[in-house]
This record gives sequence, structure tokens and C-alpha cells, in this order.
Amino acid sequence: MSRLPTALLGAIAAIAVFPASAGAVEDLANEPPFGGDAIPQLHRPGSGHRPPSGFRLSAGRAISIASRADAVEAERAADGALKASAYERGDDEWQVNFADASGATVAEAIVIDADGTLLGAWHDQQLEAPLARGYEGAVAQKVNAPYVWLVLSLVFVAPFFDRRRPLRLLHADLLVLVGLGISLYFFNRGDITTSVPLTYPVLGYFFVRMLIAGLWPRERPGPVVPWVPIKWLALGALALAAGRIALNIADSHVIDIGVAGVIGADNIGHGRELYAGSFSPGVHLRGDVYGPFNYLAYVPFELIWPWHGVWGSVPAAHAASITFDLLTAAGLFALGRRLRAGADGRALGVALAFAWLACPWTLYAMNANANDGLVAALSVGAMLALSSASARGAMVALATAAKMGPTALAPLFATGRERRLRDWVVFGLAFAAVVVVTFAPFIPDGGVGEVYDRTFGYQASRSSPFSVWGLAPSLDFLQTAVRAGAVALAVALALWPRSRSAVQIAALAAAVTIATQLGATHWFYFYVVWFLPFVLVAGFGAERAVTPESSAAHPAAAR
Repeated sequence: MSRLPTALLGAIAAIAVFPASAGAVEDLANEPPFGGDAIPQLHRPGSGHRPPSGFRLSAGRAISIASRADAVEAERAADGALKASAYERGDDEWQVNFADASGATVAEAIVIDADGTLLGAWHDQQLEAPLARGYEGAVAQKVNAPYVWLVLSLVFVAPFFDRRRPLRLLHADLLVLVGLGISLYFFNRGDITTSVPLTYPVLGYFFVRMLIAGLWPRERPGPVVPWVPIKWLALGALALAAGRIALNIADSHVIDIGVAGVIGADNIGHGRELYAGSFSPGVHLRGDVYGPFNYLAYVPFELIWPWHGVWGSVPAAHAASITFDLLTAAGLFALGRRLRAGADGRALGVALAFAWLACPWTLYAMNANANDGLVAALSVGAMLALSSASARGAMVALATAAKMGPTALAPLFATGRERRLRDWVVFGLAFAAVVVVTFAPFIPDGGVGEVYDRTFGYQASRSSPFSVWGLAPSLDFLQTAVRAGAVALAVALALWPRSRSAVQIAALAAAVTIATQLGATHWFYFYVVWFLPFVLVAGFGAERAVTPESSAAHPAAAR
């Protein structure tokens, strides 16, 4: 154990020398927003019948091939005759755009010139959202492979499954989390009209489950870990941590979210503004959409592995993602020790850390090198700081200054365990001070309004097909009601119940987080890690005992 920090630092340092994978231009999963390969330029050919210099196919032949794509045929069936326009895409591909009678592009296809292979064809939401196209390995790479995902799902559930009580709620929690993988299955195949609706039963389940657990807590018999020795679970957690680091180094892209963090840190280091409209010149990226603490959190890593303007090699983003992940696991271990005394506390901490490290959704976010692990780490930090109004105010403020959404947690954490005016005042002062200190140095000439427009305003008004609201804009009136309900819920839970345990606070925090996500126009699988720490604490903490031994020795072990 004494050598573990050195080993982890060595593994992270290896990122700096690990060779970047070289992908061909036609590997669409390496282009923005998934990777840094340049998007080929389009050129209109001089003739529709003769192949351009260096090409084998003519524009007419490329159109003929593209016209047979399923996406194009679907649009033709819906809109009738389509007008096709072929363009040279770089020096070895064709891009064919199909327009309807109004001139609007309704389908697009890419054809490889060398052999006439159809590389891909898209329509509907996929035209404007590459994330919806189902590129293989574009997000989190090997994590999506069945032999990784299914095995990890089994490892996540198995240690906590009690065959003597198969119907206990903890089993349902774990299985519903794993069941969200059905949605991911369809997402990976570009079928977002199926994948998106399948997320809402999962979010709805946890919203209701956590709301009930927070408002009407009930102690359950336990144990959390019915048959696996805690020492084995601890060793398993260490093995999972090492394996996650190795997989991140060996097989992961840095998607646009992680690159934005590193570029923002570079801008801070060089004294450049974050919100002045020149965030990432030369890089196809709109990166100034997060709060300043998101970029500040990347500064230590960017100082060690500086940004050199090359998206394909961003070791600082790998290191940051790994660190956020390990900090969350360590925080959950510490939180378990806070919730229970003695050996039971250590066992609960090990169980929480293991569950985090075994959960396929946390590996999915980490291996995409997203920044959402930062929100998870700060959320666990807020739980650890429950005894201090100022400390938890600072933690929630940092999360707010990173990704805005955690603002919804402020009323609940302002109250803490008991409804006391002094706590509200201290929390509010600490929260406001941290927000001002993090934002003030980065306010551009356009003032606070410009910061709002580029961050929260952009996030709130963006269009996205990754929600029921994006797929069905006619439901705008209902979305407004859901958002208003989330605000009302956040305020109500600050007032009632009057006193609550740490486990109740975790459950209510999960419910508030999910309520805000239900009203979001853009929802993605990374957001699971925002509420997962709260769900684990609420589910595991409600069990009377952690191990069979503690259940026999202390029939009323839970505090």
C-alpha cells in the first residue's frame, strides 16, 4: 500500500510518452468531437462524368453509390425526388449531399474513392449531431466491447447480491443501473430514437426511489456485502483502479470535453481570456461553455504536460480524468468510514469505493476523458463536509463554478442535517465567496452577461437530439413544467424534512440532481456519474449491516 501512490503516479506519467494512435483520415471516430483528426476539405469537381485528377470514381458514380444508402432511400420515400451534389472530400473520398425540394440538405453520404465503399450515410438528427451516428469506438473505445461491458457489469453486481433475499431493493438499484446499458446498445448503433427514450425509465426509477429513501427512510436488514470477504473486495478495488488506469492510457480518445479543459488551462497559464470568443483558435471546438473552475482544475496537469495545439495527444486530459476518478473512489472510502464506526465503517468505505470502480458507467466517462468526474469528486467532497456549513458551501460552489448544474444542490446542502438559520447564512456566504473568487478574474469586457451567454445560457438554450425534448420539440410546454418542478423540489427539500441523516441527504441530493437532468435538453451517459455517488451512499447506507459478521455481532449497527 505504501508503494501505491508512487505506482499510480508512474502510470499517469507514462501517458506523456505513450504513442498517440495514428488514425486514417477516413476514420470518422477520430474527427471532432471524438478526436483531433482534421476534417477533410470539400471541393466541387470540374466534371460530373470524368474522375478528377487522382480519383478513380467520377462524381456521377459516387452519387449512384450514395443513392443506395438506407438513409438516402428513407428520405427519398419521405420527400420524393432529391437533388444530389457530389464533392471531393480530401484526396480519397467523396461526400454526397442530398437536398429536398426546398433546397435543405436532408441526407449525407461518404464514399471511399478507392473501392467505392460506402463509409457512412446519415439523415434526420444525425446530420447535425455526429455523436448520434453510432461511430464504432468513438466514445470510450474498448469499454463498449461486450467482453468488457458485460464482465464489468457482473463484477459490479455480484459482490452485493444476496441469494437469500433476491428481491431486496439494493439488487434493483444495481440491476437498473446495469440495465441502462440497453440504451447504450442502441446509441452505439446510431439508433437514438430508441436509445433516448430508454434512458427515462432509469432516471425515473432512481428519482422516485431516492425521493422515497430521503423523505421516508427505512433501515433494511443487510448485509451490504453478503458473501465476499472485505479484504478480497479491497484487493479487487485496487486491481480495478490499476486496470482502469492501464485501459485509459492504452485505449482511449480525448473527446472535445477533455480537450476544452486542457485548452482552458493553457489559456489561464498564458494570461488569455476564457470568455472573449477566441478560446481555441485553430481547433474545431467550442470550449468556453463551462465555468472557470473546470479549467482551473486542469491547470496542474497542463503544467506537467503542456498543451501543444495537437488534439491527438493530450496527456493532461488523461491524467485529469484518472485523478478525478481516483479522488471520487478515495472520497467514497472516506465517506463510508464517516457513516459507520470501526470495522463496519472501513467495510462500508471499501464497498462504496469498489462499486464506483466496478461500475461500467464510471469507466465509460473516465475512458472518454470527460470532465464529469470532477463533479462526482466535488459532490463526494460536499458529503464529507456535511458537518461544516462553510466547507460544504465551498464544495457545492466549486461544483457550480465547474459545470453549473450542481447549483440545484445548494438549497439542500445549505440546510444540511438540520434546518438552522445560522447554517444557511454561513453556507450562503461561503458559496457566494467561492463563486465570486473563481469567476471574477475571468469576466471579459462584455461583463457578467457575456459569461452567462457563453456558459449557462448556451447550455440551457442549445439544441440537442439527446433528450425527449430534442426529439419532440412540440413538448416544450412540458419541459418548462419539468424544469419549474425541479426548482420547486430543490427549494422544498431544503425545508423538509426538518432534520435528516447523511444517508437521507445523499438520497435527496440524487433526487434533485436527477430532477434537473430530466428537464435538460441535452442528456448523455456521462451524467450518470453526477448522481451515482449519492445513489451508492443512499443504497448501501440504508442497510443495517455491511458484512455478515457485523450483522451477527451488531443487529442494529446502522447509525
